[in-house]
Amino acid sequence: MKKTTALLLIIFSITVKAQFRESIFSKNPVIHLETWQKQTVYFGFFLGLNSYDFKFNYKTVSDAIQVQKTTGFNVGLVSDLRLQEYINLRFEPGLYYTKRILNYPESYFTTTPRASDKLREVNSTYIHLPLLLKFSALRTGNIRPYLLGGLSTTLNLSSNSKSKDDNLEQRFRVKAWSPNYELGLGIDIFSEYFIFSPSIRGVFGLKDELIRDNNPNSPWTSNIESMKTRGLFINFTFH
Repeated sequence: MKKTTALLLIIFSITVKAQFRESIFSKNPVIHLETWQKQTVYFGFFLGLNSYDFKFNYKTVSDAIQVQKTTGFNVGLVSDLRLQEYINLRFEPGLYYTKRILNYPESYFTTTPRASDKLREVNSTYIHLPLLLKFSALRTGNIRPYLLGGLSTTLNLSSNSKSKDDNLEQRFRVKAWSPNYELGLGIDIFSEYFIFSPSIRGVFGLKDELIRDNNPNSPWTSNIESMKTRGLFINFTFH
């Protein structure tokens, strides 16, 4: 029974793969959802991964703060307004989870620091609100590549911006709102029932996000001229 089930699964997998290749990548594919993107407005959702970083500028030349990045998770909605045949306006509100660990050099401290003093975990839960222009190429069969670009604003629900405690009490603070610009590329793949659209996008913070400590000589914030977000998104969108 197990052998029969395994054999059926293998046959099914091969058949689906062959049909997908025939319908999407063959020389003369069956055209799917031919009029879908001629709609004025359509919607979708996305799931994805992110990797956030910080770009630091320093007041004086010194050892750099090292940022340990982690892989986070994205989920959100997509609304698409057709402006003309090759240009669409997109709004993609989403929830983004991420964590960055800052490693401070010992040279930032006047005395030998404890291990806990040299590390700061920056946990972030973002509500990300981008408004983007999508520039699509000419559709070829069931494939249509595109470029994305635009502006976004981000609300950090874990910013600690209203906290009176600072790094002396192990509390790293950043501003709640931050503006960004974004650039990316992707590809629309038209299947029989939906559009699958993988994309990769960079996000670049425009303003300093750091809230300085109460002590102007704080080892954690005194030498930082600016701290801006950098991020990489890989999203898988379904329409």
